[in-house]
Amino acid sequence: MVSSSSHTSRLKYVSLGVLVLQTTSLVLTMRYSRTLKEDGPRYLASSAVVSAEVLKIITCTFLVLMENNYNMRAMNQLLKEEIVNKPVETLKLAVPAGIYTLQNNLLYVALSNLDAATYQVTYQLKILTTALFSVSMLGKRLGLYQWLSLLLLMAGVTLVQWPSDSGGDAEEKALSAGSQFVGLMAVLMACVSSGFAGVYFEKILKETKQSVWVRNIQLGLFSFVLGFIGMMVYDGQSLRQSGMFQGYSTVTCIVVALQAVGGLVVAVVIKYADNILKGFATSLSIILSTLISYFMLKDFSPTGLFFLGALLVIAATFLYGYERKPASSSSAIKL
Repeated sequence: MVSSSSHTSRLKYVSLGVLVLQTTSLVLTMRYSRTLKEDGPRYLASSAVVSAEVLKIITCTFLVLMENNYNMRAMNQLLKEEIVNKPVETLKLAVPAGIYTLQNNLLYVALSNLDAATYQVTYQLKILTTALFSVSMLGKRLGLYQWLSLLLLMAGVTLVQWPSDSGGDAEEKALSAGSQFVGLMAVLMACVSSGFAGVYFEKILKETKQSVWVRNIQLGLFSFVLGFIGMMVYDGQSLRQSGMFQGYSTVTCIVVALQAVGGLVVAVVIKYADNILKGFATSLSIILSTLISYFMLKDFSPTGLFFLGALLVIAATFLYGYERKPASSSSAIKL
């Protein structure tokens, strides 16, 4: 019994480490890849999104194969039954797939215009959008602590985004403000799309008992098709001139891998990590992103308002995940 609890405890802390590593590394490498000065053309964000979806489909297919004891026939039968023979269920995932594709493209836009630390703090607004969509779509009821945390969250993000007086000429300030506005709009749209798609996907998962990996294959297939169409429409000329993998480097491949596997890693990790550990992971990720942006990427100059806002966002993250314990064990036994 003791060894079992210690094993679970170890898994929790491993989960914490994986969450922090995945969240921080994705944001920082994406930011670095979008600001890195290279001789040739920069890689296309739409191409990276499509590549990540292909890698995600391959990874999920392998996981389904594992669940079927590496039996190819059993896996093919399962995928045919769940995807081909249930077209209505499969088509339901076209909506979140399209929104997730938009969201992934928006994150590249955001990190091309915002430093990693500001992005990390602002993106926590997805807690607010997810909560509001959960109330409206799933009929979820929020407690006092959760509503209070949402107010703290909005206050914190407002302080982080508050304009500061910095040196430099008027033209440089105008360019910086314009770039920050584009980044902020991209993050806000990503938060809304993340909240809606996440709750919609949760609703679908609750309605069926299908494997989460099969669902992710369905999601990935739609995301790939929609992402590919978007890439051809938006970046068609660049694709014809230099190809889909123009500007790809080792850093780009790392970004694609982190984006593809990241969501799947988090899905597995959530089994072992409770809300408090998730709060710790978010807080540590914000702190690490701030330190690395300041000392290594040198694209971030923190202000007093930023630190106060970040502190409020971290506090809101913990408060939202806080669960009130029953008054006494005897009352729990009666129930």
